[in-house]
Amino acid sequence: MYLTGFADEAGVSVEAQIRATRELGWHCIEARKIDGETNIHDIDQDQFVAACDKLDAAGVRVNCFGSAIANWAKQITDPFEVTLAEVSRAIPRMQRLGCKLIRVMSYAVLKDRGPDDQMESERFRRMRELQKRFGDAGLTMVHENCMNYGGMGWTYTMKLVENVPGLKLVYDTGNPVTSDDRTQPAPYPKQSSWEFYRHVKDHVAYVHIKDGRFDAATGKMVYTFAGEGDGDVRRIVKDLLDGGYDGGFSMEPHLAVVHHDAGVQASARVRFDNYVEYGRRFMALVRELGYGDKLA
Repeated sequence: MYLTGFADEAGVSVEAQIRATRELGWHCIEARKIDGETNIHDIDQDQFVAACDKLDAAGVRVNCFGSAIANWAKQITDPFEVTLAEVSRAIPRMQRLGCKLIRVMSYAVLKDRGPDDQMESERFRRMRELQKRFGDAGLTMVHENCMNYGGMGWTYTMKLVENVPGLKLVYDTGNPVTSDDRTQPAPYPKQSSWEFYRHVKDHVAYVHIKDGRFDAATGKMVYTFAGEGDGDVRRIVKDLLDGGYDGGFSMEPHLAVVHHDAGVQASARVRFDNYVEYGRRFMALVRELGYGDKLA
């Protein structure tokens, strides 16, 4: 087991991200944005080389690319060449960093169509091609249950697993709390994180730690520290560790900044301190579950 996180929530600069990681005594970052609003697979080459040099000097490695490939902002109706260009940029950068994991999604939900009219065959075709390209490069692609086709409910994630041979998952504990359960009739209830997890857990290779409660009055998620919301974090982490899980737990607090909501911001000091506190509280949760030895 190892701990990591979306360190861009701790700070904009790679220096701040490294500092937060070392403050926690960790050695890994899940890289998303580097020095601004651009994903690591899209920043210019000079920025990328500079970031690599700083990470190398600090002894901090990138364990996963938190890519924007096929994410909630991309449509299945967009030209596939856009996605393939992102893949082509990501692979050599992952290889330079010795990074083996990349998070992807399965394109945004088509809002003008029902859950069973989502161009499934085209999604499966594209995902098989992505799986092949990353696999041929010796890399592991993991699909996240976010605001995308696979995130509509556990049955949709399992359709991806069944139609994309070898596909592995990154399970996000917090996303079900704010996501409509399209496996149920409309009006859709919110998903159960435990229910989703228990159906897909045999395919989980990596875990995002996020938690919170959905506020029906405002229609928004109220994020909390891990284990304090409705994401079943404690139950899921215990089940994973009891079952011998030895992969990564990646922090995605969303308490001071939210990647897809520019309206949620905080000062540099607040976001740094919040990220570090989030990591410390998660380590305390692991100790309470009786697995403190795995933090060494």
